[in-house]
This record gives sequence, structure tokens and C-alpha cells, in this order.
Amino acid sequence: MNRQERRKLKQRPDGGKKALADGGLGIKVAPLLKSMQDNHEYASIVGSFPPPNTNLIDELKQAVQEIEAVRQRPCLMYVGNVINGNADSGVITKDDLPFTEMVNSVPNTEKKVDVFLATTGGSGPQIARFVNSLRAKFEEVDFLIPSYCMSAGTLFALSGDHVWMNPNACLGPIDPQVPNSEGRFVPAQALLTLVDQLQANGEISQKNGTGVPWTAVRIIDTIDKKDLGNAITATAYSRDLVTQFLMNYKFKNWQVRRTSQIPVSTDYRQQRASIIASELASHERWKNHGHALSRDVLWQEIQLEIDHPAHDLERVIRRAWALCYWLFDKSPIQKIIVSKDYGYVMFDGEMGTKP
Repeated sequence: MNRQERRKLKQRPDGGKKALADGGLGIKVAPLLKSMQDNHEYASIVGSFPPPNTNLIDELKQAVQEIEAVRQRPCLMYVGNVINGNADSGVITKDDLPFTEMVNSVPNTEKKVDVFLATTGGSGPQIARFVNSLRAKFEEVDFLIPSYCMSAGTLFALSGDHVWMNPNACLGPIDPQVPNSEGRFVPAQALLTLVDQLQANGEISQKNGTGVPWTAVRIIDTIDKKDLGNAITATAYSRDLVTQFLMNYKFKNWQVRRTSQIPVSTDYRQQRASIIASELASHERWKNHGHALSRDVLWQEIQLEIDHPAHDLERVIRRAWALCYWLFDKSPIQKIIVSKDYGYVMFDGEMGTKP
């Protein structure tokens, strides 16, 4: 489907929702999951639409069940539109109730769960609520990362006992974005780094007896004190949250260092958790809030162990992600919150249960 066809689909009176059930604009009709070819998952369905009257949430549930068959535990899907998403595609407070309902739909006898996660980021405090909801019910929570899991999504993933990432998946820096006085979001760490540099340059100038440069004075004058305060607070919040998550969950059973076989003390776990959180929060190191951190970079550069899925798990993760990608590409869907027993999607800011 080209751009013009997509625009026509979204301009229909129903926002393109019915088109997803009746074959759309004359595109080939075929079951999506059954049509997928290994290693060409998205390419094999990109020109297809499902048969008439298909409920696409059912297809998503089938993809979830494929993952569950491999993992032998429930799987919860929380996926935002990372392709052409709007403000509602990120982690927002509006997601709190459907996410909690999805968690509660899992039988109480289940003590382990997977979260299939993709997002460009969003609210750190809402992530804390998600984690509280999961940990009140499950003893072990693992995360399956198919693709982008950035910013607040990284916070969420690091609350897991294990993080499973497909080869092309990535996490991102956790340096928070804060609104400035004009309402634009700017990297908090970038603002703090600028202030630190100006302070250092000013101190050097004073020692040399040359006075503080006029440009530095003007820049400092234009920085809103509330923006600076928000930057300091938000950075500390993200760093502390990751440290807490790593200590409570990912590092809780870490007893021996991998190479030296030296026993791991509580103080050492705390030290490692704090170092990893500080590295991930460092704008100076990564330079860009959207910098993609592969599983190899995470392990080799900051010693954060990431699990590599075996072939069967990698395959079903790819299939589920291709289906989500198709939905984001072909429809106005902004958010998917789906499990075997629960289905919720959001269309361009409105709530719904059927794509």
C-alpha cells in the first residue's frame, strides 16, 4: 500500500477500521500469520489484508499464543506505534487501567510472565505503576524486546528478571526529556551538561583574570530556573528508578561474578546497579536521546547482561512484531495492549477494542 492509499484509508468515515475487516482497497486478502514466511515475515504480508470480518485482535492473540507455546508461561503484549505514532503512542497514564486489567486477566496460579515490549518512551512514573502491578502478582517477569524499546521503555525493561532481545532490537539512553518554558521537550542531561560547561569555562576565565565571556552570561540568563530544576529532578528520578529495579529484580539472585567467581555482596550489587544507571543516563556519553543501544553494546560497554533468544523464540518474536508493524503501517492504531485473554487497542487518541 502506497502513501496515497494509506491516506485514503485513514480518511474514510470509520478512520479505516472497517477497511481492515473487509479487504481494504482491493488489496490481496489472506490470513496474516498463516501467510508469513520465515525471515521475510513483514515482506510476505505487506500487500495483504485479512479475510472479511476478521477481528485482528484475534490474530494478535494467536501471535501471543505462539510465544507462550515456546516459553510455557503467559505473555502480555504492550506495544506502541513506533512507526508513525502520535503523543498517545508512548507510555501514558491513559494506559494504566487497560494494562492493569490485562495483568489481572492472568490466572492467579501463574507466577511467571513475559512482557512483549516495544515503545519510543513516555512517562517514567507510569512505568513505576506498571512495575508495581506486575510485581504484586508475579514472582518473575521477563521482557521480550523485538525492536525499539527506548527511554521510559528501557526503564521498564530493566525491571525484568531477564531481558531477551532479538538481534536487531535496541534499548536507549534513559536521560529524560523535560518540557522547557516554550513547551518543547529537551534532553534534561543536555541542559545540565551545558550549564556544567558554562560554569567550568567561567571558573577558568576568573582564574585567568579575563572575566566571564558575555555569550556565556547571556546563555545562562535565558535558561529558565524551573527548566533547570526539572532537569535535575528528572535525571535523578530515572537514575534512581533503574538502580532500584536492577537491585530488586535483575540482580536479586546474582551470587558469583562470572569471570573471577568471587562472591557478589549486596554492596557490590548496589555499586554495579548505580554505575549502569549512571551510564544509561549520561547524555555526554551517548550524545543523542534516540541513540540505539544493541544488546552487544549493552553487554560489552556497560556490562549489562542481555539474554539472546534461541531460534524458536527469536522466530515467534519476529512474527509477532511483523504483525504489530503491519497494523501500525496500515491503520490508525497507536497502542496495542493484548494477551491471550485480553484485547485493547487505541486509535489516534480514542479507545477501542477492535482494529
